[in-house]
Amino acid sequence: MDAKFLKPYDPAATEPKIYEKWLADGFFKPETCVEKGVTAAGAPVFSMVEPPPNVTGTLHIGHASMLVIEDIIARYKRMRGFRTLWLPGTDHAAIATQSKVETEIYKEEGKRRQDLGREELLKRVNEFARQSHDTIVDQMKKMGASLDWSREAYTLDEKRSAAVFEAFKRMYDDGLIYQGHRIVNWDPKGQTTISDDEIIYTEEKTKFYYFKYGPFVIGTARPETKFGDKYVVMHPDDARYATYKDGQKIDLEWINGPITATIVKDPSIDMAFGTGVMTITPWHSAVDFDIAERHKLDKEQVIDKYGKLLPIAGEFAGMKIAEARPKIVEKLRAKGLVDKEEDYTHNIATAERTGGIIEPQIMNQWFVDVNKKIAARGGRSLKELMLEVVPEGPMHIDFIPDRFAKVYVNWISNLRDWCISRQIWFGHRIPVWYKGTGATAEKRVSATSPGEGWTQDEDTLDTWFSSGLWTFSTLGWPDKTPDLETYHPTNVLETGYDIIFFWVARMILMSTYLLGQKPFKTVYLHGLVRDAKGQKMSKSLGNIIDPLDMVKKYGTDAVRMSLIVGTGPGNDTKMSEDKIRAYKNFANKLWNIARFVLTAAEGEKVEKDFAAYAPDDEKIRKERHALMVEITKEMDEFKFYLVAEKLYAYAWHEFADIILESSKDILKNGTDEQKKSRKQLLLHTLEKILRALHPFAPFVTEEIWSDMPVPDKRPLIVESWPIMAP
Repeated sequence: MDAKFLKPYDPAATEPKIYEKWLADGFFKPETCVEKGVTAAGAPVFSMVEPPPNVTGTLHIGHASMLVIEDIIARYKRMRGFRTLWLPGTDHAAIATQSKVETEIYKEEGKRRQDLGREELLKRVNEFARQSHDTIVDQMKKMGASLDWSREAYTLDEKRSAAVFEAFKRMYDDGLIYQGHRIVNWDPKGQTTISDDEIIYTEEKTKFYYFKYGPFVIGTARPETKFGDKYVVMHPDDARYATYKDGQKIDLEWINGPITATIVKDPSIDMAFGTGVMTITPWHSAVDFDIAERHKLDKEQVIDKYGKLLPIAGEFAGMKIAEARPKIVEKLRAKGLVDKEEDYTHNIATAERTGGIIEPQIMNQWFVDVNKKIAARGGRSLKELMLEVVPEGPMHIDFIPDRFAKVYVNWISNLRDWCISRQIWFGHRIPVWYKGTGATAEKRVSATSPGEGWTQDEDTLDTWFSSGLWTFSTLGWPDKTPDLETYHPTNVLETGYDIIFFWVARMILMSTYLLGQKPFKTVYLHGLVRDAKGQKMSKSLGNIIDPLDMVKKYGTDAVRMSLIVGTGPGNDTKMSEDKIRAYKNFANKLWNIARFVLTAAEGEKVEKDFAAYAPDDEKIRKERHALMVEITKEMDEFKFYLVAEKLYAYAWHEFADIILESSKDILKNGTDEQKKSRKQLLLHTLEKILRALHPFAPFVTEEIWSDMPVPDKRPLIVESWPIMAP
């Protein structure tokens, strides 16, 4: 037994050297595993891409949870003999990264992006992204992630940029990408459109007003949008309003004087909500925009891009919304048009990165048409392709938990055209060039300037456009590379359930359209990591747990075990420092178990074909084998939380508390045959525990394994899973 076991286990001294050894051995690369004979050349392939962390700072506990689950999967598949590729990368996260850098520049220099110019700002953002990338990669390594770093990708690197251009051009040529005036999420503070997933809903207590609108009473929480309202909409089957006809004109007094309103009958109106009558503001509401589109109604802008009222508001023009709202209500009250008002609590949409309140606007933007039929895909639309991955579809994808398949289908069934343009400078610039003006103007899609006199579109692409290509752009697409042929479709995508629509769905869109393949065979969705009280972690609550701080304090294995035990797929998990500390104790316990076994069996080697077990030992062996069969089935079913819990219980309570205790008397007073049997039982059991625990606690198991008396052993990372061993 090595003298190291005379001291307590020291993760800080052990983990870096073990990770460096794994890197030096090259076992994260599937080719190296084949070359060194630890994986068969004809073995089945397993591939998985890492959801790329944003280059906006450092990893948080949610990233750590993701890495742990994926590393468990990768290590398990490697030990099961698969040619395993787990591919790493990072995301430029356009809005988030630029916003962070702009905020720092304004804080330190008092300058905005326009003061610096596009070139200088991009230089600074790229430098920040590079530094952040280096920090994140270092942190991923500290978590023990067995990623193939030789294949690392970045959504904004040269190869991924080539893939983005190719995807854009194909979609544009197929008529799937168009430029048009449609309603979008506009961030007045950040001065850009944003996607749905970049919205944070915050609770607001306000007033809900009921106004007299001619013979009707309408309800709204936003009186500032009502200046352009000249349509009153009701359900065609609402008996209360049967005397009113579609298209009928009525004269009434409104905010700034008399107006003529038009009756519109539309079946989308909820008769049970309020009075069953509503006016619409098509320029500032997605629902109202859809109604206006269906009935070909006028659309008038009331609020500008900076959140101020336009001249249509008359005396209120130029005012910010918060200032104008009470004054508008008072004017309506003076006219006798306020029926009543109530206290009202609702969720308002705010921009995640700037905190600005989202103001829907009709704008000229670039969109992906999800309903247009695609000749190259058998006349099916993108939406139809995306629905082919449902359980009964031809490109079936397994969702874990399976309840998310229904969530996915419901969302795709109601999918809108995707706004892909952003009014920022960092990211993939839209590859469309213009020359001339008016009727003679030319437009061309090109990766570089077509020549003198051409000007490129100022906007950049939504970050999700490039990350939607992730499963195959990382494997070399649009080139037909060996990696693409070998590893796509990938086997598993593991990610948070909160981005099923925004990333998972877009990867399915891109892959089914561009490759005619599903991007992955299984989607494993993890939940959020919350604090011990079940609250979301945030700076304002002061309850954030930094995974790297916990690694320094308790070791990586303790953090990993705490993140997986009790955490089923699709469910949020509670995390506390006490929980992490408990698994530090488990690592120590495992160390002490190894010390006892290696001392008790000193001079003995693990005999591969040993069968001369005493009856009691044979019973223990069979029970142990039954456990290994059970957990192997659960590993294949992605029930990692159960496996970790069972191994913890077996190692501590069964092996240490019962088997080791009973061994003391046998090893002291038993016959030579009984002693031999028990020593082999202890060595074989420790060996199986180390193998099975390795995906969960890779460092302490690898360190103990290095001292195990196993003939012809390899590093534990490429040893076989215990059920494959005799």
